[in-house]
Amino acid sequence: MKRTIIYIIAAVCLILSGCKDSGRTLTSATGSIYEMLVVMDKPAWEGDGGALVKQTMGADMPCLPQMEPYFSLSQVSPALFDNFLKPTRNILQVDINPDRYTQVKVRYQTNVWSQPQAVCRVQSPSAEAFAEAFPAHAEQIRNWFVQQELVRQGRFYRNYKTTDTREAVQHRFGSDISVPADYILVRDTTALVWAVNDAGSLRRDLIVWSYPYTAPEQLSAEALIAKRNEVLGATISGSLPGTYMGTEFKHFPPIMTEKTVGSAWCAEIRGLWKMQGGEAMGGPFVQHTRIDEINQRIITAEVLIFAPGQKKRNALRQAEAILYTLRLPQELTLEEK
Repeated sequence: MKRTIIYIIAAVCLILSGCKDSGRTLTSATGSIYEMLVVMDKPAWEGDGGALVKQTMGADMPCLPQMEPYFSLSQVSPALFDNFLKPTRNILQVDINPDRYTQVKVRYQTNVWSQPQAVCRVQSPSAEAFAEAFPAHAEQIRNWFVQQELVRQGRFYRNYKTTDTREAVQHRFGSDISVPADYILVRDTTALVWAVNDAGSLRRDLIVWSYPYTAPEQLSAEALIAKRNEVLGATISGSLPGTYMGTEFKHFPPIMTEKTVGSAWCAEIRGLWKMQGGEAMGGPFVQHTRIDEINQRIITAEVLIFAPGQKKRNALRQAEAILYTLRLPQELTLEEK
C-alpha cells in the first residue's frame, strides 16, 4: 500500500512538472487552440488601442462559410495577470509605462511561463502611442501567432508513425508528409494520393497531386485554380449522379498568397469548395503548391473540410498544419547530407 502511494505521488509530480525548456521546468500551456489572452489596462482596452486589437486579432478569417475570428479574445488587466493566467498558450501583453519606455517596441517570445506558448509583448510610453503604432505591426503579430499554432500542430503530427497515406506520398512523389493515423487512404495512383478522416461529426480530406512543371505561367492563381478544378473535378464526386468537386467564386473568391514554407517558395490558396451539378455541399479548403526541383514537377497538397452547421476554424487550421509538414525531394536530399 505504501509503495502504491509513492508511485501515485511520483506520477502526479511528473504530470505537474510539465516540460523542460532550456533547463527550466515549464508547465503545460493552458487554453484552447486559437484563443488569445490580451493583457491590457481596461481603459486602453475600451479605447482606440483595444478597438484596434479587436479589429485585427479578432477579425473574421477569410474564406469561411460563416463568420469566425482569427482568435477568440479575452482581456485581463496587468494587475490581475497572475500565476493562474500566465501559462495561457497565446498572450498579447500590452505594457504601457511612460517611466520605462520612450517609443513603441514589439518583442516575440516562446515558452515564457509554459510550453508550448507564444507571447508577444508590446511596450509603449502611452495608450495614445500604442494606438498610433499598433496598426503598422498588427498583421505581422497576428500572422506570428497563427504560425506558432501551425508549428505546434505540425510537431504533434510528426510524432505519428508511418501511415498508409504517408507511405503512398513517399512512393508516388518522393516526398514526406506527416499524416495522422485517422486519415484513411482511399486512392493511390501515379499522380494523386487521397485520404479521408470522417471520424466524428465532420469530415476532413487530404489530397496530394503532381504534374510536370513546364512554365512559370502554371503558377498563377488562375492556372492553379483551373488545375484544381480539373484534377478534383475528375476525382471527387457527390452523392447525386453528375455532381463533382468545384471551386466557389461568387460569394468568397479564392485568395492566393505567396509565402515561404521551410526554405522554399509556396503558393497558398484559401477558398471555398462546392459540388457542381446541383448538390448543395461545400466548405473551406487550403492548398499549398510547391515545385519539386529535382524532378521538375509541381506538387499540390490540399485539405478541405465538410462540416454543415458547425464551426470550422479549428478543424481547418488543424488540417492545414499537415501541409506544413510536407518535405519535397530536394529538402529530403539536403537532410540526408
